[in-house]
Amino acid sequence: MPDFPASDSGIQVSQSPKESHGGRQGKWEAVLPEELDRVSIEEPVANQPVVDEPVSVSATEKTSVVDESVTPPPVVVETAKSVVAETTETTETTNKPKLELKRRQYLEHHLKSNPADLDAFLELAKIYRAENRPVEARRVLQQAIQIFPDEHELHWELEEATLSRSIQQLREVAELDSRLKTTETDHELTRCQQDWALRRIEVCQARLSRDPSLVNLRITLAEARYDSGDYQDAIEELDPVLDNDELSPSAYLIRGKCLLALGKDLDAMVALRACALRRAVVAPVRLRVIALRLLCETADRLGVSLTLASYQASLQQAEQELAKQTTMGA
Repeated sequence: MPDFPASDSGIQVSQSPKESHGGRQGKWEAVLPEELDRVSIEEPVANQPVVDEPVSVSATEKTSVVDESVTPPPVVVETAKSVVAETTETTETTNKPKLELKRRQYLEHHLKSNPADLDAFLELAKIYRAENRPVEARRVLQQAIQIFPDEHELHWELEEATLSRSIQQLREVAELDSRLKTTETDHELTRCQQDWALRRIEVCQARLSRDPSLVNLRITLAEARYDSGDYQDAIEELDPVLDNDELSPSAYLIRGKCLLALGKDLDAMVALRACALRRAVVAPVRLRVIALRLLCETADRLGVSLTLASYQASLQQAEQELAKQTTMGA
């Protein structure tokens, strides 16, 4: 069969159906594109894979070349949008520390020439705390208090910065002690724990002296005194809130723990039962579990078997309730 050069004019060549070859050389004829039958081509449905079905072309049918360039499916567009959104979010996150740095530098410079700007002091202190630098926040707030000694917000923020520094030290030393486990780190951990308790006591006392209506701080104050070993003082701090329905479960729990530490087991069991088993004021399940565990331990130590069985049954029920709440919360 002779070779036919490709046509640059777009003419297609087809075999004539009227000639029977029988092994002889076929007959060929030139066909213009406009003489070919038009064949409709359906576009593939978006997000559907395009399957190339086998097509049987008879000698009578004309062939057609199809441009396979198609518009990308929507999923590609959505992916591109998500990439753009992620890029924008990453850029904003990256730029935020730079903006805070510029703002902090501006405020530091601004306060040198405008030391009476209270809002600037507060903003600068909050930036330092957001950067986890409570020491610098305390420095700024102490400077501000020298200028505005009666400004309650400054005192509040200074107390917050003091607590932040104390808990920061406690966490750092606790992590170090968990890795090294030496006598030195153990002593330092004990010191940080005592400092954390002392700072809470100081802050709670200062705030209660400014505003006695903050009765919820008595729970925090009693916890801090318990952590510092001042069990009798902790019990006395709790007396004003034992009749408060909202705070009394926590108050009775701390009272019971303090009495146990003082060796007053029977009095402690009375307080722990008031936390865990009162029907008039139902304590949060987490507090009930803690109180019931202490009751079980104390009853077992005292050899009160019948009471121990009752506490164990109540503890099992409370633990199931706590597990259900934890699962629902997750």
